[in-house]
Amino acid sequence: MLVFWAAAVVSVALPSLAQQPDVPTTAKVDTAPQVAAANEADPPSDPPADEGTEATFPRFKDTRFWLSGQMNFIFQTHPPFHAAYSGTNSLSPKYEKATSRVLTLYTGVRLNNSTEILVDIEEAGGAALTTGLGLAGNTDLDIVRNPLLSKAPYLSRGMIHKVFALSKDKIENERNALSLFDELPRRRLEIRFGKFSMPDFFDTNSVGSDTHFQFLNWTTDNNGAYDYAADTRGYTVGATADYEDRNWGFRFAEALMPKVANGIDLVWKPWQAHAENFEYELRHGLIPKKAGVVRLLAYTNYANMGIYRQAIAQFEQGLTPVPETTNHPWHITRKYGFGVNLEQNLTRHLTAFGRFGWDNGKTESFAYTEVDQTFAGGLGANGAWWHRKQDRAGVALVTNAICKDHQNYLADGGLGFLLGDGKLNYGRENIVESYYTVHVWRGIYLAPGVQHINDPGYNRDRGPVLVPSFRAHVEF
Repeated sequence: MLVFWAAAVVSVALPSLAQQPDVPTTAKVDTAPQVAAANEADPPSDPPADEGTEATFPRFKDTRFWLSGQMNFIFQTHPPFHAAYSGTNSLSPKYEKATSRVLTLYTGVRLNNSTEILVDIEEAGGAALTTGLGLAGNTDLDIVRNPLLSKAPYLSRGMIHKVFALSKDKIENERNALSLFDELPRRRLEIRFGKFSMPDFFDTNSVGSDTHFQFLNWTTDNNGAYDYAADTRGYTVGATADYEDRNWGFRFAEALMPKVANGIDLVWKPWQAHAENFEYELRHGLIPKKAGVVRLLAYTNYANMGIYRQAIAQFEQGLTPVPETTNHPWHITRKYGFGVNLEQNLTRHLTAFGRFGWDNGKTESFAYTEVDQTFAGGLGANGAWWHRKQDRAGVALVTNAICKDHQNYLADGGLGFLLGDGKLNYGRENIVESYYTVHVWRGIYLAPGVQHINDPGYNRDRGPVLVPSFRAHVEF
């Protein structure tokens, strides 16, 4: 419990940067800087897919400090598509267009060779296609669904990072916005507490985790069945412990859960509502003499979550006009799930990645998106292959599903925080996504892309949907 009170101190110590009042939305802003972990295995035969990014201005030469920033603008549209019917939470079948933006200022100070403080300020705004509704695998991870959400800057991250050396030998660390150290002990324990986003440290992937340079879809960049602890913006308060050795690592996080599904307010009673996250990482390729990583994820959430089967029973008894997962007194229920995250170098400049995720599904989707099972796989290519080392390209396929109770809930007219067509002719939601990121000049990058979604919102009576996109990114 002490870590939560310590985390609370971090949040209270910066009142001028606190979150804005609660406005119900389903925004999930992905603003994690693309980082390279200081984890050294046996020297790989191939380099990682990305060889770093350029910035518009030079960075601080004094390694005690960090100051950088980014701007990410994503324009998306979709033409009209077939829809036999639409409901309250349906993706609009009419022509739409929308532009989202995320602006982030990353700051940090290293107090000594083992302790640092990191504080990031963010502003997110713009619009989303159909205010972010109607898709489990939404097409833009940067969106803010509710246009009434305050546009004022807010504290996205504020944490203390402490490294405990467990060996005398050191390895080089590529400094980034989440770790300012030039070098780290080869064997170490890293403790963080404060405000952060769970995907900053869990379920990361070198070619499928970053909306700044890579894919845009929620279930391509993250494991869709990983209902990780988060407020509306995608952040939580808690603590992480990360043990790193030469070829493997194990990390754990304890974090706060929101009061309501996808709400902005967290429950500051960790003895009631809380989340545990576990991840084992093995830095070893599946192909001999080729670098790769295997990550095994598990999580469990305790929060004021509804049960789909109970909501359906209330509806069938005539107690509610449609099933409502929120029609219950305050009670804590449990949701749990598992995930596998793979990446494998195929050639010097081509990396494959894959994810599998599953959760128990009987408890309502609460913090991320409405997915109970997911498979994702794809390829990421580095532009050095065609003599443009700052360019990137990728293609991915995702297939999402929900459990039978979740299907019946939506078929009877129930609403989730993202989905609800009024009826449901169930089918897996299948997504194909591709992009090309071109480096224009210094820290300026442009990226056209396209997504094709079959059975949006798991409904065979709607779609398919084609979503072209264009991204403009500036790195400072």
